Amino acid sequence: MLSDNLRIGLPSKGRLSEVSGELLLQAGLNFRRQNRGLFAKVKGMPIDLVFLRTDDIPTLVAEGAIDMGFTGSDLAEEANAEVTTRMRLGVGRCRLAICIPEDSDIKSANELDGQRIATSFPNITKAYLGQHNALAHLVSLSGSVEVMIQLGVADAIVDLVETGSTLAANRLRILEEIGSYETVLIQNKRCRDPEMADRVVRRLEGVVIARDYSLLEYNIPATKLAEAESITPGFDSPTIGTLEDQDWRSVRVMVRSAEVIDVMEKLERLGASAIFQTTISNCRL
Repeated sequence: MLSDNLRIGLPSKGRLSEVSGELLLQAGLNFRRQNRGLFAKVKGMPIDLVFLRTDDIPTLVAEGAIDMGFTGSDLAEEANAEVTTRMRLGVGRCRLAICIPEDSDIKSANELDGQRIATSFPNITKAYLGQHNALAHLVSLSGSVEVMIQLGVADAIVDLVETGSTLAANRLRILEEIGSYETVLIQNKRCRDPEMADRVVRRLEGVVIARDYSLLEYNIPATKLAEAESITPGFDSPTIGTLEDQDWRSVRVMVRSAEVIDVMEKLERLGASAIFQTTISNCRL
């Protein structure tokens, strides 16, 4: 039986289940799920975890059955769920797009008026077409929709697109993109324990932000310090130390991981030495 603890919904299976579970563990929310059970408790904290279908999580959060949940922002929008997005996790990014046959003469969404469209996102699709004064016959499906045009079920599809390779294999092209989506942490507006929910979010933020940054350390001649600081300004400011040789300074600074290589090259050209990168697993900023 569930208690009055804070309840967090996790996908019961799939890649998102692995991502959300790993994120909780890295944030110090330790739990053990036994035999693919539906419930688990967080060790040392008043938090219950509930394992659910990913597309059910927005509705269950909105209804108050659970307080928070990991899901796709596309699923939350499709469910018209009255929830608050507490965090964007920066994973599971994808695009929702209207796709048509490569040889189609259709040039814009307003030309889809009266057409048949197969999709797993009828609510999002209807709203988007409404903005373009198009009223289409929507064929709602829960599985793959790429082959529906070939089967004669639809004239177009609305589906999630990642690399586009599946579209090419089915001789489809993107007509228009409806929106971009990613994995999010959502919360009920009547949360059982708002203070604990904030604590969870703060812990998760420490892990998510840390993934985007690395710690860079290097030595630089004192005369070049100002130029080095312009290359590595840091999150607030770099940490500066004096070496035994008074003409040199040591610098420790956070740098976006995607920019580290370029930054290291700039520092090397400036005259820096002993430059090395350290992975950050958690932080508070």
